[in-house]
Amino acid sequence: MEINFKKYADGLVPAIIQDSSTNKVLMLGFMNEEAVQKTKESGKVTFFSRSKNRLWTKGEESGNFLLLKNMLIDCDNDTLLIKAEPLGPVCHTGADTCWNEKNDNDDFLFYLEDVINRRKKASPEESRVARLFAKGINKIAQKVGEEAVEMVIEAKDNNEELFLNEAADLLFHFLILLNAKEYNLRDVISVLEKRHSNNIKT
Repeated sequence: MEINFKKYADGLVPAIIQDSSTNKVLMLGFMNEEAVQKTKESGKVTFFSRSKNRLWTKGEESGNFLLLKNMLIDCDNDTLLIKAEPLGPVCHTGADTCWNEKNDNDDFLFYLEDVINRRKKASPEESRVARLFAKGINKIAQKVGEEAVEMVIEAKDNNEELFLNEAADLLFHFLILLNAKEYNLRDVISVLEKRHSNNIKT
C-alpha cells in the first residue's frame, strides 16, 4: 500500500472509519505514517491528533477502541478507508457516530447478527442464545442439523405457517453457528458474490 503522505503539507492523510459490520461511516480522522504503522501493529485504529500534536489511539481513555479489520486506499493514494469493529460509541458525545447516527444496519438479518452477538455475552441464566453458546460448537452444529431436518419435513406438506416458522428457526440457528465459528453473513455473501462473478465470466 503506497500512501502519498507528501501530498499534504502536514504529512497527514484523511482516514474515513467505517463499521465493518453495518457499513456505517463512524468518524473521520487523520493519520501520518507512524499512525498507520501503529494501527497495523496493534490492531487498534490510531490517529495523529492535531489538537494534542501526538499519536492518539481511539479509545485509549474511554476503552471504546476501534479494532482494525481492513485498510484500503483510494485511487489517488491519499485517502484511507478503514473498516473497523467499534467497541462502544465512537463520538466523544456518546453517540454511535460523529454524525449522531445510530450505528445499525437497515437489513434485519444484519441487525439480528448484532442481537446474537450481544446475547452471546449475556449470562446463560438470562439468555437462551447464551445457553446454547455455553454448550459449545458441537451442540450448536447439532441444533442447526435438527432445524434443517424439521424444515425438510415441513416442506413435504402444504402448511405454509409451519414451513416458514421452521425456515426462520433454521436461519436463526445458522446465524448462531456462523458467529460461533467467528464468521458472519458478509463472509458468506462474499463467497456467493465471488462464485457469481466467476459464473458470469465463464
